Amino acid sequence: MAPGPERTGAFSPEFRAELARLMDRRRDVRRFRTDPVDEAALTRCLDSFLTAPSVGLSEPWRVIRVESAQARAAALANFEEANAAALEDQSRDRATLYARLKLSGMRDAPVQLAVYCDDSTDKGHNLGAATMPEMRRYSVVAAITQFWLTARAEGLGTGWVSILDPARLSRDLEVPPAWSLVGYLCVGYAQTLDRVPELEAEGWETRRGHLPVETR
Repeated sequence: MAPGPERTGAFSPEFRAELARLMDRRRDVRRFRTDPVDEAALTRCLDSFLTAPSVGLSEPWRVIRVESAQARAAALANFEEANAAALEDQSRDRATLYARLKLSGMRDAPVQLAVYCDDSTDKGHNLGAATMPEMRRYSVVAAITQFWLTARAEGLGTGWVSILDPARLSRDLEVPPAWSLVGYLCVGYAQTLDRVPELEAEGWETRRGHLPVETR
């Protein structure tokens, strides 16, 4: 007989249903309202990094809030040039669709965060990272995921911009050489909360209906 919830620490069915709904309603937001974000809500979202798992308890994430007009202009120019290059690389049958996609909310998002991994951190004493140093970056991804879900629960949208030149952004933001970019996040109140993700709605790709699990 399986142990009951009082022994496993399981949450209630109602909570699990809400958690499933939260994950289902998470979206990669590109269209933002320009309203200022409630700072208390943003702080709660950022605090979610403090409970994120990390290899060796290294907490390698480093977060920069991109605020100045100069820094934002540099990041936007970075995206626009990288996006133009990506468009040229598309096949003929994909180019028109790619050009129609909105792939960044950087012009309107009131909060923008550059999230880095500090590959030189001594915290964690190299536990688990000696054989797999990439685990530090995976830890940052896990922390971003917690932030993303917390933001959605707070009524905030998050957009992860990946069409960037990381080295150029790092130079523009003057970050230490040992920091590697993991995510550039746009955060704010979404214009719309689409039930179907844009890439799926536009026919860019289809979502799997089930997870194939192999056995060895």
